[in-house]
Amino acid sequence: MADLNRIAKRIHNISPKPLRLTLDDGSTAVYHLSSTEWFQTEFQGQGTREGDDADYRFTTTADESAVIVGRKGPNDDGWAMIGEVVEVERVEA
Repeated sequence: MADLNRIAKRIHNISPKPLRLTLDDGSTAVYHLSSTEWFQTEFQGQGTREGDDADYRFTTTADESAVIVGRKGPNDDGWAMIGEVVEVERVEA
């Protein structure tokens, strides 16, 4: 079996506690994931970002080499990809 994506494993292991994610565009924010799950080696999660009332989804790419993030705001018609997670940190209380 293929190895699990290391970013996805870190997200899964820290949640449901808050985590600070850095995306490939350099932006950083604190996210609260309400659920994470694995389908063999594929990862999916969903949650919110502090200071934003949109919904966020996290998933591994088709080749499972990266974790990408989608956003759907309360007035949006659909999901928009906002980037790739490049770093995950635990938020200390």
